[in-house]
Formats: sequence, structure tokens, C-alpha cells
Amino acid sequence: MNPLVWDREPGVDLRSPILVTAWDGWFDVGGAATGAVTARGGDDAVRVGHIDADEFFDFHERRPQVRVGPEGRRIVEWPPNEVSCLAVPGRDRDLVLIEGVEPHLRWRTFVDAVVEVVRRFDVRLVVTLGAMVAEVPHTRPPTITGSTTDAELAELLRLGRPSYQGPTGVVGVLHERLDELGIPAVSLRASVPHYVSGSPNPINV
Repeated sequence: MNPLVWDREPGVDLRSPILVTAWDGWFDVGGAATGAVTARGGDDAVRVGHIDADEFFDFHERRPQVRVGPEGRRIVEWPPNEVSCLAVPGRDRDLVLIEGVEPHLRWRTFVDAVVEVVRRFDVRLVVTLGAMVAEVPHTRPPTITGSTTDAELAELLRLGRPSYQGPTGVVGVLHERLDELGIPAVSLRASVPHYVSGSPNPINV
């Protein structure tokens, strides 16, 4: 079964869309990255699909939540990875958003599902958002670091090439796959004060 489930059409023709994505997990300190995607989508983003959680999560580690819905019916909510589209009036390009939870299992299969979203909407650029602990105070403007392996983008946006080596998350796996496919991609990372790393920024809640 294809883990990528389409719920509906976006309702508009997307113009040279950019995919912006972030995942709750190792590369999302304080929920800053996923919070940014949520804030950008707002109430105008249209959910068009999701990546089914069943084959990607160890549910002992990330348990689903149960709630009581309308008329007393119990509803189980699984770790989400939602795909939304956002038309951006006054701009030349629209957005595709993927926001969710970094999976525990089968990362290559998960990345295949993300690549399917890229192909479905003819995405021209992928931007991944992340946040990491740094020795910075909250009283100063946040520091954003960016990198790309695409020489043209690096020159245009004045970005460096990736230099990190070590343990990685699903973002690193995605970037490797995009490089193999020749799909331009940029990584943007925010620095978060170490003393607020354990909880989301209250502005984003």
C-alpha cells in the first residue's frame, strides 16, 4: 500500500511551487521549525494529503493520542505528516507544506513519499527548516544559517555548501536523495538558546 494518501485536490493551479518542510524531532529544538511551517500555513493552507503513520513509527516510542469526538465517539490520532498547499497572492510562486513528526523507521521509504509529493506538484525548489541548540541569548535576533549543494542557488542566495559530518536525521537523508535526483534544495537552520530547548516557543503555541 502506498503510504502517501491523497485526500483532495488543492483547488488551484500552483505556480512553480516551493516545498517547505519541517519535522518534529531531533532537528526541531523547541518546536521552532515546525512552528514556522504552521505559522506560514495559517488558516489559508489547504490540506491535500498525508503520509500514513503505520509503517514509520514505533508506537511504544511515539504513542497515538485518543480523544472523545462529537457524540462521544472515541477517535485515535496518529503521528501526523500532513501535506498542504498554499496559494500566495501577490507572489510569483506558491507553496507546498509538509509538517509532521520525524519517523522512527524506514526513512528511505518515507523520503520516497516526500519525493512523490515533489513530483506530483512539479516542485521547483525544496526548503527544509530546522532548529538547533546554540550559545545565543533570546534577547538578540535569531541567527539563521543556510546551505545548499546547488551552485546557482548558493551564488544567488549567498549560501555556503553543507559541511556537517556526523549523525543525521531524516532531513539529511532527504537532501541526499534530492541531490541524486538533481532537485534544488536549501537547508535553513535557526539557533535556539539552550535554556529554552526543552519546550516550544510560547509564541508558537
